[in-house]
Amino acid sequence: MKIRILIFCSILCFGCSEVKPRKPLNPKPSTTILRETIKESKRLNKIEDDKIINFIQQDSINVYKVSPNGFWYTYINQIKEDKPYPKTGDKVVLTYNITDLKGNVIYTKEELGVKNYTVDKEDFISALQSGIKLMKEGETITFVIPSYNAFGIIGDGNKIGINQSIKSTVTLIKIK
Repeated sequence: MKIRILIFCSILCFGCSEVKPRKPLNPKPSTTILRETIKESKRLNKIEDDKIINFIQQDSINVYKVSPNGFWYTYINQIKEDKPYPKTGDKVVLTYNITDLKGNVIYTKEELGVKNYTVDKEDFISALQSGIKLMKEGETITFVIPSYNAFGIIGDGNKIGINQSIKSTVTLIKIK
């Protein structure tokens, strides 16, 4: 009886020592779907960027700068004096609004209220998280933001639609 138990334990130990993972039955479809999804996303992003560039070219009043973070911005009120910019962890007080590219108001600054925001420590519109760090206290900037840096393919579930580019005018009231 002891020998049978010893043989059984040996088979279990040595039989399970070399686990070979199974290969996928059909690996190509998921890779193909992923490639197609990436290709379609790039196509949609290019269309959206072209709409924004066209919008900017038609704006003869403002001069826009392009951010390496994937949005455009123009100063409405720029402070020339040497003042600090917000950095990670700073608490800032700001107001902002959201419109579409045609200027239709989506959210007024009154609806959104005064926002207290800890830089890079809280969830906020992706482009504005980066954009706030370009501002000095007292400045106002209008940001033109493609959907992939705003509310993405799902919108906000309320007033902002799917894949919708937005404009947001932000005033940095205080850096604490």
